[in-house]
Amino acid sequence: MSSAPDTAPSDADEVERHPCPRCLVDAGSPCRSRAGTVADTYHTGRFAKVPRLAKELRVNTPADRGPGQLWRPGTPPSAPVAADIPATDIRVGYARCSHLTQELQSQLDALENHGIDRGKIFAEKVSSRVRVRPQFQAALETCRQIKAHAPHCRVILTVYEMKRLGRDSAELTALADHLTAHGIVLEMLAGPLAGIYDPSGTGRMLFGFFAAMAETERENIREATLEGLNAAARQGRHGGRPPVITNDMLHTLIRRRANGESIEEIRPHLIIPTGKRKGHNPSPASIYRALAEHAKHQTHPDAIEQAHQEHAADQAHP
Repeated sequence: MSSAPDTAPSDADEVERHPCPRCLVDAGSPCRSRAGTVADTYHTGRFAKVPRLAKELRVNTPADRGPGQLWRPGTPPSAPVAADIPATDIRVGYARCSHLTQELQSQLDALENHGIDRGKIFAEKVSSRVRVRPQFQAALETCRQIKAHAPHCRVILTVYEMKRLGRDSAELTALADHLTAHGIVLEMLAGPLAGIYDPSGTGRMLFGFFAAMAETERENIREATLEGLNAAARQGRHGGRPPVITNDMLHTLIRRRANGESIEEIRPHLIIPTGKRKGHNPSPASIYRALAEHAKHQTHPDAIEQAHQEHAADQAHP
């Protein structure tokens, strides 16, 4: 550490309890520069191993280590301090999809391949619009319990991508606050925030930014869908199941019934053109419904009543 009087000398001892991953010096020695002298500052990968120094931008080498002088190995510490032993990572996985027809297996496989025990993976099929998600709450409760019983361990909630947590910026920001309050780390395997994420400090701002982007994307998709439906409606395409009785079939029905033919005589000559019953004859009920609907649009109450009476008579005398 620095030779300034406000710098605790124990900081250097804590840093030097760890070997340096950059200059490869063993524990008990200051960092070494490329010129073979004692480095002026400890390398980041080394002092980051000390939790209370992990967020520092630089840690200076104290004067008693002789920064700038010829480097010589120091004396290794007798035993590591328990608090400095790297904490074990414990991961809890969560997988979600919105619809019953969607599949979860790809998310489950990704979580298992990441080393998460199947017993610690919670999965459900529920829309992100639903506020109460039982399996997600169970995953959070498991994380809290693990953290309470093993405070020195790093508990990581792992999901495949951010939208599995939700798409509402307010909800995601509240989740970040919850994770921070309980010391839980968030990890995403894919997407713009792939990697381990500690929802605190400036990282929280980044999380909120991507949450807002996700919400905006959802609104854009919704608007594009509505515009597409409106455009299709203007072109006469309204979606849904195709009608059993088409306009051509209806015109044939009306013309032949005007010539005195019965429904049973006309029905074998009517063929359904599309849908699951393509190639079959429509049922009498479908024909009578089409006639009644046509009569309704023609605003002839007598015609509607006649269609219903014919249908009732046909049911009574099949």
